[in-house]
Amino acid sequence: MSRFRPVVPSRSRRLRRSGYAVLAAVLATLVALMGASTAATSATAAGPAWWEPVNPQTPDSQVNVTGAPFKGSRGGEVRGLVDAHTHMFSDEGFGGNVVCGRTFSVDGIASALQDCPAHQPNGNLALIENLTNARLGGNPFASHDTVGWPTFNFWPAYDSFTHQQMYYKWVERAWRGGQRVLVNDLVSNSGLCLINGVVNPPNKSSCNDMDAVRREAARTRQLEAFIDGQYGGTGKGWFRVVTNPEQARSVIEQGKLAVVLGVETSEPFGCKQFLTIPGCTKAQIDRGLDELQALGVSSMFLCHKFDNALCGVRYDEGTTGLIVNLGQFLTTGTWWNPRTCKAGEVPDHTVIGGVLPKELAIAFPLAVVPVYPAGPHCNPRGLSSLGEYALRGMISRNMMVELDHMSAKAAERSLQILEENRYAGALSSHSWMDTSYVERLYSLGGFATQYGHDTTQFVADWRATKAQRDRFGVGYGFGMDMNGFGGTPAPRAGAATSAAGPVVYPFRSVDGGSVLSRQTTGERTWDVNVDGVAHYGQVPDWVEDLRLVGGQELVDDLMAGAESYLDTWAATAGH
Repeated sequence: MSRFRPVVPSRSRRLRRSGYAVLAAVLATLVALMGASTAATSATAAGPAWWEPVNPQTPDSQVNVTGAPFKGSRGGEVRGLVDAHTHMFSDEGFGGNVVCGRTFSVDGIASALQDCPAHQPNGNLALIENLTNARLGGNPFASHDTVGWPTFNFWPAYDSFTHQQMYYKWVERAWRGGQRVLVNDLVSNSGLCLINGVVNPPNKSSCNDMDAVRREAARTRQLEAFIDGQYGGTGKGWFRVVTNPEQARSVIEQGKLAVVLGVETSEPFGCKQFLTIPGCTKAQIDRGLDELQALGVSSMFLCHKFDNALCGVRYDEGTTGLIVNLGQFLTTGTWWNPRTCKAGEVPDHTVIGGVLPKELAIAFPLAVVPVYPAGPHCNPRGLSSLGEYALRGMISRNMMVELDHMSAKAAERSLQILEENRYAGALSSHSWMDTSYVERLYSLGGFATQYGHDTTQFVADWRATKAQRDRFGVGYGFGMDMNGFGGTPAPRAGAATSAAGPVVYPFRSVDGGSVLSRQTTGERTWDVNVDGVAHYGQVPDWVEDLRLVGGQELVDDLMAGAESYLDTWAATAGH
């Protein structure tokens, strides 16, 4: 913590502008790691249908979808969109003071969708927002409108990383628009939590990753009960937490949303490393895996962004990688240690070594990055003996293994172990695994989804990988990584004059059974052609944009995603 003292704010927050900006730059890049009709749906004269709340909150966000959600299966196969990687409760992670606004509140939307206290009164101290939001021009002292409900003049937005994008009514719209699987990755990062606690003290909660996992798991269950209460009692709501593929299939066949719990943290079970010394034991790993099972977790990452006691990571490149490397040093006491890849090795990107930029050197005068050999670089840290133990522990507990973020050496060894065990439970949920491993993943029976990129890139990647998927007969999906600091799709450039044209409201859902108008919350109405995907309720609008550019074949592949995800999960559970 002493390295931060030159730029720690006083209680009055009067700082030297230069030092504040430097720490803000570090924060901003660490964040990058993580890493219509306005008419509400009406009830029938005979009373509300099963999918309509019997005691709706007033006022609340509108859903702007008419028509019954599709249910059942075809030929024994379910249909529906799958988001294999997103973060519903990031507001509970990172010390509870980074993502502003809550997914729900028993006190209503006005209580839930408020900006962070540290952003008040005008956003001048909202360092993460100010440094990462393109509209603010990278000015660490920029201002923004801090009012959420009911005006939403500034947020949520596709380019705002620190404001809630997964309010539960927005998730409801995504479900009504055709989504049937949502993987809620319980998330945190102790490094970002500690630094934010210095800049915007105090944190609301512990920086311990596992404490965050517990909080987020509890909040997911609370949301399930909250929605049940609106739909007539236990088990009657559309939001259903599932812990096995049989439950998920039943939920989807009922036309509801199957919510799967995953974990994405940098220090699972406390398994960090400091000065290369592991911070956990096999006994801790066993206790941690048992606890995750008890919480209902079905998938997890063994490492994320920083090398830990379990495995090495795939590097970030460029200046981002330089500052992530600084974060690694501050939290583990060691820098990345890349070496030049040998012929035939899968690279982990090329990272910058040498001297920190002068702005960072002022704030961290003792932090000197090693001089690295020529790239491309490979991380020599693979799957440690503790990592192998944890992976085998996941297999014995029938948990699905997330391979994204692992170094190539760690991913290679993980795949070898999975292949030796003929274990299908392999996932790549948001485009952070080298594409050379996808063939082996599919051969195991695993499942891969693409990051929720802008429409043009998503369609291009879908086309480039379609032949491979067709050989294995698997559907497609997306990993929006929403509330995960990765950014959501911007408006499609040139849509109005393109051959595909813009999204025209109202439009029909992917199954054809419902009609969606522009989404309205409070005084604000969003249009995907203008606003991109500002919040989760616009996922169906983005999928409609995908259909316009990629055609019905793309939609068909996406609708096959839920069945393919369940196939992988079922093969895992039946191991």
